[in-house]
Amino acid sequence: MKRRQEILILVTVLVISMGLAGAATAGKIQQELTGESTIENALKRGVLRVGMSTFVPWAMKDKTGKLIGFEIDVANRLAQDTGVEIEFVPTKWAGIIPALLTGKFDVIIGGMGILPQRNLKVNFTIPYDYSGMSIVAHKQLAAGFKRLEEFNRPEVKIAARLGSTAEMAVRKHMPQAKLKLFDDESQVIQELRSGRVHALVASAPLPTFLALENPEVLFLPLQETFTREPIGFAVRKGDVDTLNYFNNWIRVVEAEGWLNERKQYWFYTKEWEKRLK
Repeated sequence: MKRRQEILILVTVLVISMGLAGAATAGKIQQELTGESTIENALKRGVLRVGMSTFVPWAMKDKTGKLIGFEIDVANRLAQDTGVEIEFVPTKWAGIIPALLTGKFDVIIGGMGILPQRNLKVNFTIPYDYSGMSIVAHKQLAAGFKRLEEFNRPEVKIAARLGSTAEMAVRKHMPQAKLKLFDDESQVIQELRSGRVHALVASAPLPTFLALENPEVLFLPLQETFTREPIGFAVRKGDVDTLNYFNNWIRVVEAEGWLNERKQYWFYTKEWEKRLK
């Protein structure tokens, strides 16, 4: 009996010790994670690594192969003000959050909408822009369509980018339509131009640009966006210092009017098009 009690006491002590050790280890790991500031690491490296994906006019390549666009300007200005070099890491949109979480880059600056589902995985800065979903349609296939409801039919095919807020918008507002998803923006555009889908849903102003560039084939059934969403930088959770730095940087460049000036250039003029040809 006494022997049994001694064994029970020993087992209890071991269990408690292991629990304390596990808790200490978990606490240490959490402390290390929260103690590592992405912005401090970028300063030590001398490089800020930015995850992005090509999406006109946010990010695209000019005729020399150089990345240009609204998001590219934002990231370049951020790196300049931080005193580091910039490294862009092109990433497929559907896998961009997992790539951030596994440390492939430091921050996502790519026109990412702030959504609750995404916020469960990453933290977002305050908005530095606002976007909305728009629709551009094929003149022959969608002839006479003037309302969003007319696209919400089983026989209607709509193209969108995989993992984007455009995909979510179609699923929410046009659930009966057949949704065709693609990794790259160029594939989505080609699907519409070729007449294999009735319409394309994407963030404004892309649908407007496409309608202006292809007036004989495409048109805008709606004159305004049918959603409005805030856009922010995405960072890994637990990094308060980096989030604070990015938020304050956004406040500063917004207050000085720089963000609005860049948005006017990229979204409300076509001056940048000559850099593509």
